[in-house]
Amino acid sequence: MQLFKYENKMRKNIISYAAAITVLFASCSESLDDINKNPNATEAPNPVYLLTGAEKNGADLYWGSAAGYGGTLLFVQHWAAIQYGSTDRYDITNTDGSVTTLWNTSYTNIIASLNSILALDDKTANSNCKGAALTLRSWVFLLLTDSYGDIPYTEAGKSITPLYDAQQNVYAGLQSDLDEALRLLKTDGEKLSGDVVYNGDIAKWRKFAVSLKLRIALRTADREPDKAKQIISSLNLSELIGSNSETFQFVYTSSPYNNPQHAHFVSRNDYRISKTIVDKLKSLNDPRLPVYADLPKDNSTTDYAGGANGLTDEAANNQGFDKISLPGKYFISSAAPAVIYSYAEVLFNLSEAVQRGYISGSVTAQDYYRQAITASLAQFGITDPAIVTAYLSQPAVQYDATNWKKSIGEQKWIAFFGQGLDSFTEWRRLDYPQLAAGPASVLDGEIPVRLLYPGTEQSLNRKNREAAVARQGADLLTTKLWFDTY
Repeated sequence: MQLFKYENKMRKNIISYAAAITVLFASCSESLDDINKNPNATEAPNPVYLLTGAEKNGADLYWGSAAGYGGTLLFVQHWAAIQYGSTDRYDITNTDGSVTTLWNTSYTNIIASLNSILALDDKTANSNCKGAALTLRSWVFLLLTDSYGDIPYTEAGKSITPLYDAQQNVYAGLQSDLDEALRLLKTDGEKLSGDVVYNGDIAKWRKFAVSLKLRIALRTADREPDKAKQIISSLNLSELIGSNSETFQFVYTSSPYNNPQHAHFVSRNDYRISKTIVDKLKSLNDPRLPVYADLPKDNSTTDYAGGANGLTDEAANNQGFDKISLPGKYFISSAAPAVIYSYAEVLFNLSEAVQRGYISGSVTAQDYYRQAITASLAQFGITDPAIVTAYLSQPAVQYDATNWKKSIGEQKWIAFFGQGLDSFTEWRRLDYPQLAAGPASVLDGEIPVRLLYPGTEQSLNRKNREAAVARQGADLLTTKLWFDTY
């Protein structure tokens, strides 16, 4: 009996000790939680700041990052490397900034911010804010799939190992996302704050969204012509970007909002305008040449001169740093705008749509083509009717309906100067201009037709990356993407 009382007492003591320890650990846990809280962190994200940041970061990525001046601007031979020319020779690995920057910045920074806006309740982020965010996110996803092919899309931001969607499905999904964005964007809706591109003008945001639908439909036109026709024929053409004043662009001001190409040339001196485009502009007596290029610094050189692409470092250096033209001040001044979707592009796209028979009316493919060139000239300050007419009248500029891809492809390439990512996509899609790899390039005379997946995907998301590679082809710079059929 005495033994039973002793055991019972011990059992009660153990329970009491356990309860005390539980309370103690709970108290410690709460204390640690309090200590680990960041007093400067916001409980709820502010959509105004998120939208402004996404616009700024998107412009920096598109216009000035390694994905642009250190990569695709070299591939399309708008720019050339005059030193450190490995990317210009296509000697690229999956850890180079020319292939990792677009991926990493898009997913971890821009898309994450835009997803945060879309996840907010309607009181915190109104319909127009979410419509703008969804439109901007669609543009970023488009850059990604145009560059890499299959990408994380439906599960992006929802899983640490997201599935890769087939490019065909990404394009279709983006069309649906833009339809939803247009449903959300209401000109009679609540004010859009934080927008530094269109200053809250919802009618212009709608035009950007519709213009993106046109762009995406043409991306798929060689693969799915009937579907592309259905989408384009259903568009309200009056809701496309309709003037240079409606161009979607980020206008830089002063430090710390300098144009990133300007910031690059302040501290570095490794790029020049490409000889390929300089020679083309000269052959056409193109009045944009003095805008696209500066005269060389060497006073003994009195004409514009481009740098050759794909040279060894020694050969590139030997061209003479001061004997080769820098890109023009229009592009590398501190306040130069980052053009993302121009009025000229809309007109080129309409020209193609008419030529393919997707839309009809009194305006011909040639009419839209001439209007597109005129809009591009005006974009760069060239509006003198005599100069415009003289340029359009040249046989080498006139529209050729029997080889419309050449006419549109070459002029679009000229108009897209500085827009490396989209110029790269249009060059692959239209197959013009016909570019040649430089003499020291390492791809057996080929030019890259996609970007490599970043090396981190092999370790962090290997299974899904391997499934994408098995579906679309080897993870090589020379593997054509789904949209690139010719």
